[in-house]
Amino acid sequence: MKVYVIDNGGQWTHREWRTLRYLDVDAEIVANTTPLEKLNDADALVLSGGAPRIGLEERLGNTDEYLQHAPCPILGICAGHQYMARFFGGECEEAKVPEYGKVEIEVVERDVLFVNVPEKMIVWESHNDEVIRMPPDFVLLASSENCTVQAMRHKRRPLFGVQFHPEVEHTRFGKEIFMNFLQEAR
Repeated sequence: MKVYVIDNGGQWTHREWRTLRYLDVDAEIVANTTPLEKLNDADALVLSGGAPRIGLEERLGNTDEYLQHAPCPILGICAGHQYMARFFGGECEEAKVPEYGKVEIEVVERDVLFVNVPEKMIVWESHNDEVIRMPPDFVLLASSENCTVQAMRHKRRPLFGVQFHPEVEHTRFGKEIFMNFLQEAR
């Protein structure tokens, strides 16, 4: 299985890559300016987090092209999640309560990402911005006390977004969430 981690300048991009490698995935980090045709052997894409406010950027390299035309599952993490929401018609802005460190989330829709994990779990957060309105073709999967859209999924396509960081060791069941996402690519 081949997974490309799209580098949006996030501090934990290498952790995403390393988590995938630990799961015996052939993972590679590539710049977000990589043309889609150079990723044609991808079984899945992971849109990394990014520098502060990057999820609110007008354009994020070739991410629009990946979201519109990639024929494989995509997981957006933090800024990647925010950008995905905006691209499909959702809205992001500065969080009323930025989240840093350990936060408890609650699964509200037991979807593919949350198979075999508890309904409530501790995850690791690092965000100033958040999705405040989901895109019309997405469903809410998880929330926290201060961030309503902790996880979402497209209704018809295998497109997922998470505000938290499943690649960080402090996120309980992060490995399982990655494994669940990879099942979509098999």
